Amino acid sequence: MEKDRCGWCISDPLYEAYHDKEWGVPVYDDSTLFEFLILETFQAGLSWITVLKKRENFRKSFDDFDYNMIATYDLDKIKHLLSDVGIIRNKLKVNAAVTNARAFIKVQEEFGSFSTYIWAFVNGTPIKNTFKNYNNAPANTPLSTAISKDLKQRGFKFVGTTVVYAFMQATGLVNDHEVNCFRYHKV
Repeated sequence: MEKDRCGWCISDPLYEAYHDKEWGVPVYDDSTLFEFLILETFQAGLSWITVLKKRENFRKSFDDFDYNMIATYDLDKIKHLLSDVGIIRNKLKVNAAVTNARAFIKVQEEFGSFSTYIWAFVNGTPIKNTFKNYNNAPANTPLSTAISKDLKQRGFKFVGTTVVYAFMQATGLVNDHEVNCFRYHKV
């Protein structure tokens, strides 16, 4: 028997696996939060499936999303990344990954962890929405706008309100699974 899933992921095995195992699961680990932050910034203006298909290449090219390593990337490394056909080769986004790694470390230094910082925006508890159809979920919210503004003030790049809301959905800060989805009550 086929499981009821959110409509956005149906019919693509990669999407379904991501939906079933990761999307909307609360993430508290800084390394995983950083990975999603970087992937969401690269997704800006593109489809998520494009990023998912390149995810393993991103992991290899960006030192397994080690923010301490990425923060040290120099011009030669950036040029190498821009020639890497396995990732999204956007100069502004590649440079933003380096900038964001440095800003991420500063947030960790100030708050003890990025997780502590980001989860404070929802008082440590995921927001649970009740959408019957994924098309009713917003692209952004006043909260994602507030987080975006705060991140930008802390030096982050490519963290507009829509990118931040997608990050919130991916990392479980908000549960936007459709109410009939088998994952809705599990995350």
